[in-house]
Amino acid sequence: MRGERGSVPVQTDVLLRRNGGRELKLNGARVERVDRLRSELATLVFTPDRLAVVKGGPAVRRAYFDRALGRLLPAQAGLPASYGEALGQRNTALRRVSLGFSSREALAPWTQRVAELGLELAVSRRRVLELLRPGFAERAGELGLADVSLAYRGEPATQEALEARIDRDLERGSTGLGPHLDEIAVSAGERDLRSFGSQGEQRLAVLSLLLAEADLIDATRQIPPLLLLDDVLSELDPGRREILAARVGGRGQTVITTTSRAALPAEPAQVVEVRPGEAKAA
Repeated sequence: MRGERGSVPVQTDVLLRRNGGRELKLNGARVERVDRLRSELATLVFTPDRLAVVKGGPAVRRAYFDRALGRLLPAQAGLPASYGEALGQRNTALRRVSLGFSSREALAPWTQRVAELGLELAVSRRRVLELLRPGFAERAGELGLADVSLAYRGEPATQEALEARIDRDLERGSTGLGPHLDEIAVSAGERDLRSFGSQGEQRLAVLSLLLAEADLIDATRQIPPLLLLDDVLSELDPGRREILAARVGGRGQTVITTTSRAALPAEPAQVVEVRPGEAKAA
């Protein structure tokens, strides 16, 4: 896989072994940690099950946009994990207090920590949505999905708000307020696409999010992301396939899988035919 950071070429090699092992190299040097590879080369993936980003529950959307947060705001990439750790510690403390093994005073440091990290995470998620909105609307409009929007929905989990509901949290044994429960709505006009969008509209929304993020990564990192698009063409009409080809062409490396070469809207740089036990250049 190759790309360029400004005028500096970037090459990533992935060796997959039959025994299940793998070896990663970046510009010829072995990479021991996958996190480093992710920081150097962003990879955006579309698969049919990614429709869950729109049609699934809030947890799926939170996870999706937290991954986008890591790519678009690298300095805040560790926020979701840090918040999750603090939340886990507070929940453990809640259960210990409810069982009589600890006092309420022991909750205070974790309540403060959850409030601080929670507010920071919510702010960062909102910033990601702000960055994505213009490109999302433009890409979706090109594909025929008009008037799309992204909205963050959640009550601020301040320290005061958390302390005010301690009795309820003790009863349930977990924290009932915070960004781990917030929602991100994906809409077209007045319609929430989760509940009132067709599968075709949900597919276009997910694809538009991916293309919008690819544009941002390209602009901010000066190296286009690797796009892996699995079965993306099957439910697109010829016109939308042409639009997709125009968007991904000439921007970096894109891998598209399809069951029919005729479905490809443009002449690819390389075609690999995959049959049971065999992959070869066509």
